[in-house]
Amino acid sequence: MKKHKKSQARKERFSAILLSLLFLVVAVAAAVKIFVRAPQPDDAVPKPVDAALMSVDAAQQDETDKSVSSANARKEYCYTILVSGLDNDNGGSDTNILVRFDATGKSIDLVSLPRDTLLHHEWASNKLNYAYAKGGTELLCQEIENLLGIPVDFFVTVNLKGFIALVDQIGGVDFDVPVDMDYDDPYQNLHIHYSKGLQHLNGQQAMEVVRWRKNNDGIGYATADIGRIETQQAFLSQVARQLLKIGNVPAMAQVFFKYVKTDLTTGNLVWLGTEALEMGMDAVSFHTLPGDGSGYYRKESVYVLDPEQTLALVNEALNPYNEPITLEDMDILVP
Repeated sequence: MKKHKKSQARKERFSAILLSLLFLVVAVAAAVKIFVRAPQPDDAVPKPVDAALMSVDAAQQDETDKSVSSANARKEYCYTILVSGLDNDNGGSDTNILVRFDATGKSIDLVSLPRDTLLHHEWASNKLNYAYAKGGTELLCQEIENLLGIPVDFFVTVNLKGFIALVDQIGGVDFDVPVDMDYDDPYQNLHIHYSKGLQHLNGQQAMEVVRWRKNNDGIGYATADIGRIETQQAFLSQVARQLLKIGNVPAMAQVFFKYVKTDLTTGNLVWLGTEALEMGMDAVSFHTLPGDGSGYYRKESVYVLDPEQTLALVNEALNPYNEPITLEDMDILVP
């Protein structure tokens, strides 16, 4: 593990938010006959991505990994799952939610990872969303492991078309739009015009609402991207409730398999979905990594994590081990 370190660029593009891992996958059970089983995560501790940042040599690292692995025994039936929304145009992963699914503890925690979260690198961009563009899902998972000091067991990705199709398939969503939205971008053929209040949104409309960050006059969420994350989380809650009432199960399963990619097996997904349904919405909690969105590093606007608050949140909502992790297990850069 690495030591704790102290030390409006481009336009926002929407990436699909977490859509159905917890509830939609139950649809698969009614569509196909499969072997249902709990996932089997790799118990290995997070591995360093950049050898240049390692503070110990390979032999020492192996010993460290063994000791940490031994001390941090896994909780039974407790998994971490990275759910990412992919940016169709830019090749990045602008929306990332790390889920801890604790079947034994009967809790599901979803932690939003701001797209501008600062990573400990000297890349062309040191933001979290750049990791996917640089090395795909594998590198993105590794970077999150190094940042937070916990393993990412599985991944789920969905793109923009999948987001729209899934919302349309459930018949749209009743959603309380948080603010008046008045934004036009002719270059993207994007026109977002909604009044504050409860409205029924189809897939395209939902995409526009969760994509919005500011109006034509520059006025937007007071907390910038964190405000947009809060809107995404609120919308996700409504999607989850809507999914509990779906009727066309085979069609939902078909849409899911067309647009969603994951390293979880069909049996794993059905097991997770069944457990989630038994827990219900009361078991679901939303969080956001704590930090400062006004940070600046290497001529780039970044979201700088608060080390102590992040550690507390990780141990509360993400840690799959029996023992708490420490700041020594994390790699949070504070400029």
